[in-house]
Amino acid sequence: MKENLYQAMFIGLFLSKFDKKALLILGFKNFTEAYNTFGLLLKVKPLSIRNYRDEFDPVFPNARKGWHKRLMHQSRKDMLLKYSNLDILGFVVKIKQIIYINPDIDLLEEKVISLEEDNNNKFIKRLMTGQAAEQYFKDNFQSIELFKNCSLQDTTKLGCGFDFKLNLDNKFYAIEVKGLSLNTGNIMLTPKEYKIANFLKEDYFIFLVKNFIKEPEYNIYRNPIFEQQLKFNKQEQIITQVSWNANI
Repeated sequence: MKENLYQAMFIGLFLSKFDKKALLILGFKNFTEAYNTFGLLLKVKPLSIRNYRDEFDPVFPNARKGWHKRLMHQSRKDMLLKYSNLDILGFVVKIKQIIYINPDIDLLEEKVISLEEDNNNKFIKRLMTGQAAEQYFKDNFQSIELFKNCSLQDTTKLGCGFDFKLNLDNKFYAIEVKGLSLNTGNIMLTPKEYKIANFLKEDYFIFLVKNFIKEPEYNIYRNPIFEQQLKFNKQEQIITQVSWNANI
């Protein structure tokens, strides 16, 4: 079995065993959002994750009957046995190891943020939605006429003010990807993103992936600072900047 299918089966086991508690601990609003998000993250069909969940349902005391009229595959039996004693927090730890692109760095960032937010589950939800939106873009950008002949460069870890660079001949387009669970909501630009968007203008795009709770779809906004459909309001906060100095 391919690794991503095995991981999808593990997610199905998690969703079946812990049911609505599984959704709550990861911040999902419904099962459809979970299927869509994990499907993009693992590069499998959302229906596959639902089918795995349904296969495990007859074993657990939830309201669903699942696939109770057919024998369970041996691979599912083996997974049940292997993880029979794993509690919900143990499952979440393993899920993070599956979905975090850079587990050591992402887990460290999560621990630091949790000290400030008192809820590290917000971090995993933001990260999952963001990564799923980025994968959606990678899967679909060439269907857009303007981008169909572009080559893709991932700049998510470069801190340059956008997530992807699309190269075309002697120019490039900068793409900042945003994700929303619902069909509407709030998106934010950091100071760097705003400055780069204002500088690049027609060559800067926001690619918004939304509606994970039903079926993901996208809107694309060119030159977003001056886009009529987007009205960015400046929000200022007064903060205390702390630094640590040492004499040598």
